[in-house]
Amino acid sequence: MNALRNKVQLIGHVGQDPEIKTLEGGKKVANITLATNEVYYKENGDKVEQTEWHRVSAWGKVADIIEKYVTKGKEIAIEGKLTHRSYDDKNGEKRYITEVVANEILLLGK
Repeated sequence: MNALRNKVQLIGHVGQDPEIKTLEGGKKVANITLATNEVYYKENGDKVEQTEWHRVSAWGKVADIIEKYVTKGKEIAIEGKLTHRSYDDKNGEKRYITEVVANEILLLGK
């Protein structure tokens, strides 16, 4: 059972150009949004396409790959883990974020 762990795999299109930050010490983080689509049919035969948006962050070598090769609209596959964090915004209100921290990326499409 120890093979079961927090693991996420997504294939989708990047919603905007990556946001790249270089932190103290030279470590990089890349932030992107990824759209995944699911298609299903209602009982009456109508086609429904549902898009889900995912926040994705990547560090180190994966961030370097994203910086060099990923742009808005690019189809990619990522593997990582689901994380939750919170912070206080400028008004002092607590905000919660759920995101995928990518540890692998595969560039797809053209």
